[in-house]
Amino acid sequence: MAFARLTEPCSKQARVEINDFGYVDALARVLAGQSRLSGTVCGRAQQLDLDREVRATTLCQSRVVIPGDPDWPTGFDDLEHPPHCVWVRGGGRLSDLAAVGVAVVGARGSTSYGNHVAAELGYGLTAQGAVVVSGAAFGIDAAVHRGALAADGPTVAALACGVDRAYPAAHADLLDQIVRDGLIVSEAPPGALPLRSRFLARNRLIAAASRGTIVIEAGRRSGSLNTAGWAVTLGRPVGAVPGPVTSAASAGTNAWIREHAAELVTATDEVIELVGEMGADLAEEPRGPRRPEDDLDPTEMAVWEAVSPHRVRQAQQVAVDAGVDLAQCQVLLAGLEVRGFVGRDHHGWRRTP
Repeated sequence: MAFARLTEPCSKQARVEINDFGYVDALARVLAGQSRLSGTVCGRAQQLDLDREVRATTLCQSRVVIPGDPDWPTGFDDLEHPPHCVWVRGGGRLSDLAAVGVAVVGARGSTSYGNHVAAELGYGLTAQGAVVVSGAAFGIDAAVHRGALAADGPTVAALACGVDRAYPAAHADLLDQIVRDGLIVSEAPPGALPLRSRFLARNRLIAAASRGTIVIEAGRRSGSLNTAGWAVTLGRPVGAVPGPVTSAASAGTNAWIREHAAELVTATDEVIELVGEMGADLAEEPRGPRRPEDDLDPTEMAVWEAVSPHRVRQAQQVAVDAGVDLAQCQVLLAGLEVRGFVGRDHHGWRRTP
């Protein structure tokens, strides 16, 4: 907790100090002014009050999870610079939710198309037992969280500020609902501000707490592509939903698909296949609407197609166009008539509408 307050996420200097001396001795060196860490850390150390940190944690009804705890997601250990600890609010168990987590992220300035797809995926993934992990930001993040909540399942929101802050403020109600049904998590201590650098660091937690990452709408320089980049670094699968070629909001996702950096996904089943067990969670092959004539064998189809829907034809004409002899054609026509594909009057044969 002390190092989470004293240092910024992904601090290489802090990690070296901790690896050399261990947490307890490294902290003692900081407090004694003997640390090799920056002056900023030493300045923060003068104001460090661990009793206050504990009180703040209790007041916002959160808990602290450290490496080795049963609640600690094993995916965090795959990071080069894992968090020192994380603050968690909500009744669920972070390790259990992360084990079936799917990160879904995207543009803050999303379109109605992107919001619709995000809500559908959030609902569909949750209904199939997955847990959506996102960042509670405007746009795609909010849409996918709301979709998951609509399916009456848990969802996880990773924040770039303390778990006691509602950021953005307009999502205070959404975050309250996420806490009731799922979890919010942050490596920043209570009261911490949402700084830009913390958003980029937060993205790695979203990727690490998931089995794969899906991007819905992202511009060329979108922060959601940073999350996808972390997933690639961790060896996790990345999927992207294609968007209109005229939409700047989908320029980044379309580019990742074109460059084969992300797998094209369009539906819940395809996402489950991408992040699921190899060979076990395969999506059904998409098919167009089934038509009655799909059940005809090739010869029956040839005869049926030779019968016009617009004008009457004689059996002899049908046989010639279908490439069968007259006797066989008459038998097939009779069978097609019984099944309702063709009709006959005293003038000849006509295809049934």
